[in-house]
Amino acid sequence: MAPVAGSSFFQEARLPEQRAVEGVAFPAVLVPAGGSLDEFLATVRSERASRVEPLLREAGAVLLRGFPARTAADFDAAVEAFGYEELPYVGGAAPRTNVVGRVFTANESPPDQKIPFHHEMAQVPTFPAKLFFFCEVEPKSGGETPIVLSHYVYKRMKENFPEFVEKLEKHGLIYTRVLGEGDDPSSPIGRGWQSTFLTKDKAVAEERAVKLGMKLEWTDNGVKTVMGPIPAVKWDESRGRKIWFNSMVAAYTGWKDARNDPVKAVTFGDGSPLPADVIEECGKILEEECVAVPWQQGDILLIDNWAVLHSRRSFEPPRRVLASLCK
Repeated sequence: MAPVAGSSFFQEARLPEQRAVEGVAFPAVLVPAGGSLDEFLATVRSERASRVEPLLREAGAVLLRGFPARTAADFDAAVEAFGYEELPYVGGAAPRTNVVGRVFTANESPPDQKIPFHHEMAQVPTFPAKLFFFCEVEPKSGGETPIVLSHYVYKRMKENFPEFVEKLEKHGLIYTRVLGEGDDPSSPIGRGWQSTFLTKDKAVAEERAVKLGMKLEWTDNGVKTVMGPIPAVKWDESRGRKIWFNSMVAAYTGWKDARNDPVKAVTFGDGSPLPADVIEECGKILEEECVAVPWQQGDILLIDNWAVLHSRRSFEPPRRVLASLCK
């Protein structure tokens, strides 16, 4: 890893896995010029707006590597230092546990399952603008969190499948998911309705679902949630470009468990089925354009959820990656 000269506590660096996308290094990488955890936190507070955010805006993701954050509590302090408002995890699909403060486990699905590319909570109207990941225990092997630039995926899909993209932009998508009562850690979408809506009261769950624009159909042992139609392509106002803001490939290929058939999990907004061959090609584009940097203990990855989709590769334990969602 080669640092790039500069006078700040934050030094830009280059990694072999980075790619140049439209002339910009993706992701941006910052390493420390030395110092303690307290110095790191103070620098985050003083240089967030001048140093980190311009990089995040340009690159879409910033990897902080080699900083003195080692524990979940250190990570929580770092997230606090950035000063972004916390986003409660209401309506998300992944099973996760609160660790400390604003810090949760990332998706707790089994290590042999990969999690397909998605924008965080793209299937609900209120989603995080930014997300942090932190590597507390690096994987024995695998377990990367690949990232890919959303506007570039849109561009490739528009070039290759213009009619499909036109229909997608016209109709949006409908997401359907069947939830059990409690969490099912064996499933990547195993969050039960009680933790999805943060209540054990069905009436309160109904109220919260309505606020999300979600319809609920109760069954004997759970509930079917229907969300949409919602847009699958959004306009990134700050950068002036269209983005591939959906969980289409993730839902169609990955929303599979004892309760859910992934082919029924996502359709066009008019109810018509998505073409399997186009979904497959979209999955290939996501893989072709992504960057996967192997995790090192202490890594903090800051992602702009308006710019970047992420996924998770299967891994050989141990691996503990934590997450925090911000407005």
